[in-house]
Amino acid sequence: MNRREIVLAPIVHVLGARPNFVKAAPVIDALRAAGAEQVVIHTGQHYDERMSEIFFTELGLPEPDVNLGVGSGSHAAQTASLLVGLEEEFTSRSPALVIVYGDVNSTIAAALVAAKLHIPVAHVEAGLRSFDNTMPEEINRRLVDQLSDLAFVTSPEGVGHLANEGVDVDKAHLVGNPMIDTLLANLDKFDTDRVRAENGLPDRYVLATMHRPANVDSPETAAALVGHLHGVADLAPLVIPVHPRGRANLMAAGLDDHEGVHVLEPLGYIDFIAAVRGAAAVVTDSGGLQEETTILGVPCLTVRPNTERPITITHGTNRLVTFEELVPAARKALESQVGESARKPPLWDGQAGPRIAEVIMEFLVD
Repeated sequence: MNRREIVLAPIVHVLGARPNFVKAAPVIDALRAAGAEQVVIHTGQHYDERMSEIFFTELGLPEPDVNLGVGSGSHAAQTASLLVGLEEEFTSRSPALVIVYGDVNSTIAAALVAAKLHIPVAHVEAGLRSFDNTMPEEINRRLVDQLSDLAFVTSPEGVGHLANEGVDVDKAHLVGNPMIDTLLANLDKFDTDRVRAENGLPDRYVLATMHRPANVDSPETAAALVGHLHGVADLAPLVIPVHPRGRANLMAAGLDDHEGVHVLEPLGYIDFIAAVRGAAAVVTDSGGLQEETTILGVPCLTVRPNTERPITITHGTNRLVTFEELVPAARKALESQVGESARKPPLWDGQAGPRIAEVIMEFLVD
């Protein structure tokens, strides 16, 4: 009897935001190779086509079996809609396992519903901690890890964080980073010259992304940020695909008033990483981009007081900066010659997906 005959119920993946899709692709692929029956639920938390649907096409993900279409809203309203929709799906499908990714509202909602229905939960990207409870993502991470039966950890310090919080270390599995699996698998597709030509970008530029509530939700803070981004644009052209969150405040603050700022619509995964790969430096408040720049060898300035990914500082190209430090740090980054480093975080080798699939199949047949 093979594993597929033993595991009769489906494995359900819950995906809500674009980083989830990048992390899920290698896991879904590896489980498919292992013969597992799978269901993909897209919650619709990111509902813009460039923020979600295009990822399924570019990453070879199966079309979602369900799209809950929850859209945006307050944390309470969005999470409430997710709880209702996911409970209905899990009840009707009786999954053998629910796999959640990252730290968005879809992640915590799926873990909570599954736990209450006594369905095992696997958390991909467990153990990350910023130790900043003002971040909604930090609350989600901590709670999901408490509810999970399998904790898939991307970097060694995550195992220690879980142990410190009382999570059974036997549940923790250091597997590497599936987001890096996707990056390495698509290296040949990241055509920077094509993206430059299609978007009218200069040969040398700084790429920026900004969407964290602490940076963009307040008009006053967004205006201060825009002033410092204009300072970066004084040093080199600044290319910024504008995330739907914060667009109104950033544009109202005059983001595109500076002639050196190139405002773009959100890009699909392939085009975005191609733009990152060709950048002289990156300015961001994203979590995943800290990891991707670490592998690509692009200087990364993270405009946050903390990071849940400190390994990108110790083993990568990342540096935390305040608003006031941004322009001097950008000047220094533009003068540096970083390049891809031989020193990479452990197990960031493109094989996290198969490692995760092996643990899951063993868990389900035990």
